[in-house]
Amino acid sequence: MDEGVQKLQHDLSVVEYEAELLLLTRQELVESDKARNSNREALTALRKISRTSQSSVPMLNEEGTHFINEDSNITCKTCGSHDGSEPLWILGAGGDFFASLPFHETHMKLEDEQTQLNLTVNKLQSKVKEKTLSLSEKGALADKIGPSILKSLVTLKGNH
Repeated sequence: MDEGVQKLQHDLSVVEYEAELLLLTRQELVESDKARNSNREALTALRKISRTSQSSVPMLNEEGTHFINEDSNITCKTCGSHDGSEPLWILGAGGDFFASLPFHETHMKLEDEQTQLNLTVNKLQSKVKEKTLSLSEKGALADKIGPSILKSLVTLKGNH
């Protein structure tokens, strides 16, 4: 009997650990998604300033920063006819300083950051699915623990 209790305690601790990892991953996903949405809003604001409605998905040429339009002139999709060297004040990382950067450089950095955030969010979504599946596979504990005991374990609060 003592061995059965130890096994149950071990199984519970494994499930609890994986559930905490799942919650942490979900929180990280929420934070990354908020950053991605803020970045998207900033890109939209820059497009409004330059009066273009182009997508932030770049169509790059050999230099990697511009696309070639119908007139064979090199033009930035976001800048359009807007002066790309015009200074733009942005709030720096951490929110404790302002920096003046050229308009074109600013939106290119934001587009690069948007690409990275999209990748991060996709990876985190995959991790959440993986951890949820792993946790549901350990659902054999439901046979060993009654619903009332499980509810009391979930609502149990400890003094730290």
